[in-house]
Amino acid sequence: MTAASEFPDSPDSPDSPDSSGLGYYRLDPGTGELLATDLAASMWGENHLHGVAVSGAMARALEQRVAELGRADLRPARYTVDLFRPATMDPCVVRTEVVREGNRLCLVDATYLQGDVAVARASGLFLRATGSTAGETWAPGPESDLVPPPLDLAPVTTEAHVPFIHSDAVGWSQDFTQHQNAGRKQYWSTGPSIVAGEAPTPFQAVASIADGASLVTNWGSNGVEHINTDITLVLAREPDGVSIGLAATDRREDDGIAVGTAAVFDRTGRLGTVVVSALANAKRVVDFARVEYAEDGTRRASPGA
Repeated sequence: MTAASEFPDSPDSPDSPDSSGLGYYRLDPGTGELLATDLAASMWGENHLHGVAVSGAMARALEQRVAELGRADLRPARYTVDLFRPATMDPCVVRTEVVREGNRLCLVDATYLQGDVAVARASGLFLRATGSTAGETWAPGPESDLVPPPLDLAPVTTEAHVPFIHSDAVGWSQDFTQHQNAGRKQYWSTGPSIVAGEAPTPFQAVASIADGASLVTNWGSNGVEHINTDITLVLAREPDGVSIGLAATDRREDDGIAVGTAAVFDRTGRLGTVVVSALANAKRVVDFARVEYAEDGTRRASPGA
């Protein structure tokens, strides 16, 4: 899951990408492997990757496979991820398989491999838009609470930044220590490149940021005490850029199994929904009361930590 650990601990680390090549991975041109950067490191444990990077790598591979088929008429409609083993900082490859290609759809699977071991898998359903029908159907009313941070606080950008968090009693800020509470959470982020040197696409951005649904639905007064095992993202349209918002809309828990739902939106409005399943992980809590982020994205201990 994401734990705001999308940013390196130190800008001086040899594996940290510079501002001109910020990305979760570097591509090894000799082997074709993806090499994780410090940007991909998770707060769950040493040598662990966060789900944002893993999901982004598989979304990139799925999108590339559809492009190789010459199917510019298709757009992503459903993206499902299973995170069934911890991904590490070791090199990885993502293999894809076209399950079914038809006139109006294409279903592609992806597997995230480290060595010969599969640690995650994804399925992408791409559909061809054909125009709306004439009949009337039910639709919810305007969702006035899905409002991105104001432009004077979060200007339109394609540059990666520390995510903005919103909780009911605080409003929008980039100070994670302020939001360690039981209030409803929202999240606004501009995704960096999946692979350094490649501009992220809107689908890659929303597919990686979707892992943040675990953050907005499972972050409470003690920190993040659940770890998500999957991501299911459904989209009526692609984002209008690479800045994406998530807003918690529902959460249910019983005996340590939690299901969280979040709305996905951009500055144009709502575009989809993401659902995550999570397991209680109380022995490895991500405690944001002890961590804060500088404006340049570096992580530092909070005062008194």
